[in-house]
Amino acid sequence: MFFTRKSELIEAEKALPGRSERPFHLSEKHTVLDAPILTDTAPEGYEVAIFGLGCFWGAEEIFWKMDGVWSTSAGYAGGTTPNPSYEEVCSGRTNHTEAVRVVYDPARVSFADLVKTFFEVHDPTQGMRQGNDVGTQYRSAIYYTTPEQEQTARELTKVYGDELARRRLGDITTEIREVPTYYYAEDQHQQYLAKNPFGYRCHANTGVKFPANA
Repeated sequence: MFFTRKSELIEAEKALPGRSERPFHLSEKHTVLDAPILTDTAPEGYEVAIFGLGCFWGAEEIFWKMDGVWSTSAGYAGGTTPNPSYEEVCSGRTNHTEAVRVVYDPARVSFADLVKTFFEVHDPTQGMRQGNDVGTQYRSAIYYTTPEQEQTARELTKVYGDELARRRLGDITTEIREVPTYYYAEDQHQQYLAKNPFGYRCHANTGVKFPANA
């Protein structure tokens, strides 16, 4: 992945200007799932969750393998620059983090289950990095889309944070806030590991399972 030492968010007025429209074409069909990549319209009753947990290649793969997930995509969220490119995000001048948009059937998989998986498969204590990937685009984030998601995210963050504190593994730095504008990443990043099965996976994690009684 593109390496950057940019590890602090910049002031909005210093961010790159971006553009009014997406500057690239996206495939219509998800490479793995029987669903579209563009999911602004989803089946009735389905819900959306957006997570940042480091490099979005490996992160997206984790979620598309979960039962009850209808579609996933790689993208950029939490930043300032509209319709950014991958290179712009990697420059540290857009304030975006690499993110995964998950559209799921809550009758088959709960938001809580998604959050628990999220915490187990990355290290939420590392701030602006994951493993050797350093930069603001690798920060940990949960962007909620409903008040119920916010409550669940905050409750489970405390549970997992208490467990990490008990083990003296550091404080959780995960950004939790209402979902910002989500921008889809370029086509080559969508389902990257399905197209490149021996590609890069960053699975830095604490090794701590989510407490079973939570």
